[in-house]
Amino acid sequence: MNEKKQISIIVAIAEDYGIGKNNQLLWHISEDLKRFKKITSGHTVVMGKNTYLSLPFRPLPKRKNIVITDNANETFEGCETVYSIPEAIEKMDLHAENFIMGGASIYRQFFGMAQKLYITKVHTVLNADTFFPVVSLNEWNLIDEGETQTDPDNGLIYSFLTYVKKDQ
Repeated sequence: MNEKKQISIIVAIAEDYGIGKNNQLLWHISEDLKRFKKITSGHTVVMGKNTYLSLPFRPLPKRKNIVITDNANETFEGCETVYSIPEAIEKMDLHAENFIMGGASIYRQFFGMAQKLYITKVHTVLNADTFFPVVSLNEWNLIDEGETQTDPDNGLIYSFLTYVKKDQ
């Protein structure tokens, strides 16, 4: 069923693959948020309930929002609410890229299905309690690496990386 669907993951990770602590992101990088908006606008975004609830604006505008929850009584206004990974895949766009945007459990479950990774690599290690799966160069080709940049607000150094799965 997912062979036809384009599944990509978009994530910001630390050097040790840390992505969060106490259900919060580890940083706020303005250019990362702008990149996220530019890449995902007009597309379908898929997220878990906690990620959805952590958004400052819900649902994300100019995108089809799919929220995965295991609570059969929950629905989220302005979103497609689904109760399993197969149901999320079923609701994805057949003709355009679909973006998995977290959290950690959702990333893990979709990691093996993804064909593309959009990673903001933050060149630091912070005290994370939540991690992204390791990206092995045996399985992924780095196809784009942006210039290393420094966030003017917090001094964090980061790079934008794009990977595609090998043997596509």
